[in-house]
Amino acid sequence: MDTKRLIIVAVGGQGNLLASKVLGEAALLSGVPVHMSEIHGMAQRGGVVESAIVFGDAKSTIISDGEADILVGFEPAETLRAINRCNANTKVITSLSPVPPFTAAIGIGVYPQIDNIVSLIRERTPSLVAFDALKLAKEAGSPMTLNIVLVGALIQSKEIPLTRENVEEAIRLRTKASFIDMNMNALKLGFEAAEACCTWRQRQ
Repeated sequence: MDTKRLIIVAVGGQGNLLASKVLGEAALLSGVPVHMSEIHGMAQRGGVVESAIVFGDAKSTIISDGEADILVGFEPAETLRAINRCNANTKVITSLSPVPPFTAAIGIGVYPQIDNIVSLIRERTPSLVAFDALKLAKEAGSPMTLNIVLVGALIQSKEIPLTRENVEEAIRLRTKASFIDMNMNALKLGFEAAEACCTWRQRQ
């Protein structure tokens, strides 16, 4: 099968690692070979967390600059920071909900304008879907489901070889029972947002 390389970037506390576990479990349920690695930033909330997931036959989980087939960002500035992983065919999915760093919160730094971030990402990718995943997570029942909203958008892209049914089963297996219904709703909302999102851009 074709190899697909996925990078997920987030800040601590956004659920990147759980999203990776759900995708890994879904790959096993789908009979798809999967290899995963994680890079953690600062231990506390707010540190950068990155996951690399390779679907298909591969000898390494390392995804170098220009090698990602798809980039999913839970935070827009972190998506832009990881844009060097993309190439001329990479698809990008990002939340537009900012998590300003500590320096911006205390007035030392300045968080960039979201419109500027989106413009810079668009210059580097053939396809982009961008929406307020936090808003949909709250609609699903909890801001903590932001990660599953973005998993839903990822599944809708059809860029990775996983079925929605197996992702739903992975959610049942990997998330707390009290969160299953909310996560299923979040998956649905993310799927629908990506399907309808007006910010997809295809270069001719």
